[in-house]
Amino acid sequence: MLQDIIATCRSYRRFDESARLSRATLVSWVDAARLVASSGNAQPLRYAVATDEGVCAQVFSCCAWAKALPDWDGPEPGERPSGYIAICRDRDRTLADTFTAWDEGIAAQTIMLQAAEAGFGGCIVGSFKKRSVADALGIDRERFQPDLVLALGKPAEKVRVTSMPPGGSTAYWRDAEGVHHVPKRALADVLL
Repeated sequence: MLQDIIATCRSYRRFDESARLSRATLVSWVDAARLVASSGNAQPLRYAVATDEGVCAQVFSCCAWAKALPDWDGPEPGERPSGYIAICRDRDRTLADTFTAWDEGIAAQTIMLQAAEAGFGGCIVGSFKKRSVADALGIDRERFQPDLVLALGKPAEKVRVTSMPPGGSTAYWRDAEGVHHVPKRALADVLL
């Protein structure tokens, strides 16, 4: 069952914006993410959630979408995320020396898997205006640093995993019907 969820857990960039996520749903996903492994058990991550349409619009305007699709400016109105979770690093002095990238990745994937299991999807966004996102979400920028934004909603696009020939490109692309293709290396190519 987990293998099936993993297979459907893709990076979605177009959503049915009318299918609103509830704050309670996002908070429940954060509740599970707080239980996962943490480097040195330092637990340096904090989370800010947004489901309010106005706040979601502010966060959306701070994010870059689909680097490999330079002619696409991102989702149009009506196909934008209906919720966001910002994963933040606590800058408290007791946590200042903790490297958080592993923790952030584990937490983000945990949330994305829960979204997939619930029939939702999302995109882990690392390219965004950190100060503007912090302001939109009411995050104390002196204490907390947003490092990832999870854009979440009901997927409104097809994403297909395609086989990548040895030496081929990992760049994703869209076909004429708008299907998003994500090349993946073969198992034989990743096993040492």
